Amino acid sequence: MTNVLISGASIGGPALAYWLRRYGFDVTVVERARGLRPGGQAIDVRGPALQVMERMGLGDQLRSAGTNMRGMTMLDADGNELFSSTTHTISGGDLSSADVELLRDDLANMLFNATDGVEYLFDDTITAIDGSRVTFEKAAPRDFDVIVGADGLHSNVRRLVFGPEEQFISHLGMYLAVFTAPNFLNLDHWQTFQQGEIVGGGIMSARANAECRVYMGFNGEVDFDHRDVEAQRRLIAEKFADAGWEWQTALKHMWEAPDFHFDSMSQIRMETWSKDNVVLLGDAGYCGSPMSGQGTSMALVGAYVLAGELRDNPATAFQRYEEILRPYVTANQDMALRNREGGWERQEDFDDVVNGFQLTTY
Repeated sequence: MTNVLISGASIGGPALAYWLRRYGFDVTVVERARGLRPGGQAIDVRGPALQVMERMGLGDQLRSAGTNMRGMTMLDADGNELFSSTTHTISGGDLSSADVELLRDDLANMLFNATDGVEYLFDDTITAIDGSRVTFEKAAPRDFDVIVGADGLHSNVRRLVFGPEEQFISHLGMYLAVFTAPNFLNLDHWQTFQQGEIVGGGIMSARANAECRVYMGFNGEVDFDHRDVEAQRRLIAEKFADAGWEWQTALKHMWEAPDFHFDSMSQIRMETWSKDNVVLLGDAGYCGSPMSGQGTSMALVGAYVLAGELRDNPATAFQRYEEILRPYVTANQDMALRNREGGWERQEDFDDVVNGFQLTTY
């Protein structure tokens, strides 16, 4: 039985753990947080990723967890309505499509609950990788045949094995904070976005209107510590100090939010996603940034392909994984860059990227 270590218990990690365990692998997941991380933005499961969820037997559960948005309103810098739509939203796109939008933590819990027989090491992290030998911060050193970095944009595994983050990251000139707050706008399955020249964001109802998710972002370039949450809150408060609309109320809730998350809009682009017995999955190897709207789908599809290749073609699994997945990943990353410049001219172009990948049956 092949012994696999996965670093990261968000989306890609548990999805890969599910498939590997189903195929008879011995799987351990290590996660720096003390448990599943709460919060995060609304995410989308589209195209081939929907097929992956169906093959996991989670299709009905996925759809039942959807945000069920009815529409959106867009405001100008002064808070005046520019337009409203009941066909599209900023967070989820075309409301008539088969895509499913749900909260990140709902999907993470769904995947975690599906991983029976998987060992989880919470509140721990990898400190060294020497061949098959892995040293942890707290647990005793152990040997693993395969080591997977599914630990996000600021991947620890990528840093240890491939080199400093600066070699692979590309900032897109925007930063975003996301957190949960009471539904202080009394939104009914609705989202309202407001965009100024420098700062802007949106508020969307969540969990049957019992709460909302707040998005607060700004343009520019700043230096920040991705682990210093309080400094990140202060940065958002500074950037939005003179912002109008409902942002001052949002800031009050920000200080109390237990799930505040902040990061740059960035991409990770690498010439290869594997080295020796180590391989990267999802944002760790090919983050597309929230501008792609495809990060979750890439992680789910990547997990499915990687697991299938490890089962069927272990000697060439990493090579095959990359050959199969890279065109899909590159198209989605390029789509994010296009979105940054103002979006796709035709819905058909977007659909071609989302649905253009033909999912193999393993």
